[in-house]
Amino acid sequence: MAETPPVCDFGWPAVDATLPGTDGSKHSTFAQAGPNGLVVAFICNHCPYVKAVISRIVRDANDLKSHGIGFVAISSNDAIAYPEDSFENMKLFAQANRFMFPYLHDEDQTVARTYGAACTPDFFGFNGKLALQYRGRLDASRRETGPDDLRRDLFEAMKLVASTGEGPKDQVASIGCSIKWKERR
Repeated sequence: MAETPPVCDFGWPAVDATLPGTDGSKHSTFAQAGPNGLVVAFICNHCPYVKAVISRIVRDANDLKSHGIGFVAISSNDAIAYPEDSFENMKLFAQANRFMFPYLHDEDQTVARTYGAACTPDFFGFNGKLALQYRGRLDASRRETGPDDLRRDLFEAMKLVASTGEGPKDQVASIGCSIKWKERR
């Protein structure tokens, strides 16, 4: 089922977490920040919205490095109900897509709940003070990859954040599959 996250809560402070990565190490989300900011992306392996744009996510993460913006991806889906999102499959997904950033496993879903993540993909763009400045889409792609000339919304927003510390006032929310929440006991 498609889900759309709320609009950007400008200034909301990022929350640090240390989670296991597909590279076998534990990573702090804050340690991934560049001098001008950080993107925290909630993704998963099975979502058709993510699959449609994963090469663009990797491209934009790599291109943002030169602007002093770090990047980290987190999978929080219930891997028991959705085995394709298991930690072992996360490792394969990261390798197949040549991730140059940490891909972290939020098995107990604490980080996703803290951030209020709603869908995959869901992007949180923070400035150098780790204050939220962007909560929008990657580009106008949906379940299918859009044309090559689509405006790179996340990339352009984070370039603005890198140069001014502030994100664009007008943002288009991401859309994707809902986070697959575990039943609370």
